[in-house]
Amino acid sequence: MKVTALLILCSCLLLGTLGKPPFPEQEKDPKFWNTWAQRTLKNALSLQRLNINQAKNLILFLGDGMGVPTVTAARILKGQLNGQSGEETQLEMDKFPFVSLAKTYNTNSQVPDSAGTATAYLCGVKANEGTVGVSAAAVRSQCNTTEGNEVTSILRWAKDAGKSVGIVTTTRVNHATPSAAYAHSVDRDWYSDNEMPAEAVRDGCKDIARQLIENIPNIDVIMGGGRKYMYPKNTSDVEYPNIAKHSGTRKDGRNLVQEWVDRTKAKKGHYVWNKKQLLSLNPNSVDYLLGLFEPADLVYELERNTETDPSLTEMVEVAIKVLRRNPNGFYLLVEGGRIDHGHHEGKAKQALHEAVEMDKAIGRADLMTSIHDTMTIVTADHSHVFNFGGYTVRGNTIFGLAPMVSDIDQKPFTAIVYGNGPGYKVVKGVRENVSTVDYQENNYQAQAAVPLSMETHGGEDVAVFAKGPMAHLLHGVHEQNYIPHVMAYASCIGQNREHCSKSSGSTTLLPVLSSIATLLTVTRLLC
Repeated sequence: MKVTALLILCSCLLLGTLGKPPFPEQEKDPKFWNTWAQRTLKNALSLQRLNINQAKNLILFLGDGMGVPTVTAARILKGQLNGQSGEETQLEMDKFPFVSLAKTYNTNSQVPDSAGTATAYLCGVKANEGTVGVSAAAVRSQCNTTEGNEVTSILRWAKDAGKSVGIVTTTRVNHATPSAAYAHSVDRDWYSDNEMPAEAVRDGCKDIARQLIENIPNIDVIMGGGRKYMYPKNTSDVEYPNIAKHSGTRKDGRNLVQEWVDRTKAKKGHYVWNKKQLLSLNPNSVDYLLGLFEPADLVYELERNTETDPSLTEMVEVAIKVLRRNPNGFYLLVEGGRIDHGHHEGKAKQALHEAVEMDKAIGRADLMTSIHDTMTIVTADHSHVFNFGGYTVRGNTIFGLAPMVSDIDQKPFTAIVYGNGPGYKVVKGVRENVSTVDYQENNYQAQAAVPLSMETHGGEDVAVFAKGPMAHLLHGVHEQNYIPHVMAYASCIGQNREHCSKSSGSTTLLPVLSSIATLLTVTRLLC
C-alpha cells in the first residue's frame, strides 16, 4: 500500500512539476458541461426528421477485431496524437447519429471467427466458424458439403442491381472478411490451391483466389494484399524477387493477375502494385481496378513505407472516385483488417494505430459522399480479450502504466492488458517488471493473464454505427446477419425491392412513410 501511495504521489508531483493540470480548467465550471449537453440534446432532437431517402450508395467499414474497448482506446490515441488528453476526442464514427449492438456468435461457436461473422454481415445468414459464403449446413474443410449450401452477398445483390462494387482491405484480398463477399468456401484458409487438400481439389472445390476472378464477373475495384496467391508456384514477386516466402503459390500454373488484365484491358482495366502507380491513375479513365500491394497482408500502418505503400485512406479515396461514376451508385466494403492482427500478436500499439487510420478513412469517405444518398455503417466482426484500466489519470498515455502496483508482487503493470496472449512474461520465475522495458515501443506485447502464442477473440457484442438513409433501422441489439438486410432495404436491392415506389422522379420508401406518420401522431398525442 505504501508503494501504491508513493506512485500516486509521484504522479501528482510530476503533473505539478510540468505545470500541466490533470484536466482543462474550463471543465471545473458546470456551465461547460451543461452547455455541451444542451448542444448535444438539440442535435438529438433534430433526428426526429428521419432520413427516409433511398440509398444510392452503400459503404460498410469493417474494423476486424474492433470491439468497444478498442474503439475507446483508439479515440484516446487519436486525441493524444493531436496533443490532447484524448478522452474527450471524437472519432469519425462517434459522429454517426445511430448506434446499435450486434451479437457476433457463429452458429457453432460462442466466440466467433472472422469467416462465419463475415458471412453474417455480408450474406445475411449466420454460419459456422471457418466458412465463408455458405450456410451452416456446410461443414468446415469438407468439400462435399459446399454444393447447394452457397449463399450470396450484398456485393452480389448490388452488382445485380446495376451498381458498381468494390472491396478495399489491409489484409489479403482473399482473407476471411473480403472473401465472404464473393466466394463460397468451406475453409477460409484455402487461399490458393496450394493450401487445399488434394481431395478437395479433385472433388471440384475452388480456392478463394480463383473465385475472386471467376465468381462475380468484373468486381469494379479490388484493393489489398495477396499477390502470391494469384501467381504460379515459385514465380518471383515483383517487389521482393529474392525472398522465397513471397513467391507465387499456385499449383495449377494459372496467372490470375494476367487473366484479369486480359479480361479487362479493353474495358479501362488497370492493375497496380504500388502507391505511385495507384495515385497516378486518372479515376475518370478507370472502370476496373485491381491493386495488390503486398504478397500477403499489407504492412502495419506504423511500419508502412509512405513512399511506396498506399494507406487505407488513400485506397478508399481512389475507390470512391472510381465507383461514384456509376449513375446507379455503388457498394463498397472497406476492411481495417490488421486491427485484428495487432491484437492477436499482443501488439496493442499496432492495433490501435490501425484503428485510428481506419477512422481517418471514414472521415475521407464522409467528405466524398452525401448523407442524403449514402448509407454508411461502421462495425466490427468480433472483439478481442483486450482492455485497459488500473485507475489511470486523465491524459495518461494509452500505452502507459497504471498508477498502482500489483497486490502480490508489488510490481507495476501496463494500463492495457489482454486476457490471454504472448504478452505473458515470466523472468527468472517471476512476473516481468515492466518498468525495466520499453513498454511504449511499437511492437511491445502488452501484458497478458494467460500465456498463449496468439491472443484470442472475445465473445461480447460489437457496436454498429450508422448514418444516412434508413440508418435508424439500426437500433437496440440485433443479430449480426441483420446488417446487410438493412442496407439492402435502404437501397432497394436484393430481397428488398417491393417497398420502393417511383413517383415524381424520386424514390420513396412507402412503409416507412406510414410508420413515421404514425410516430408523429403518437408524439403529438403524448405532448
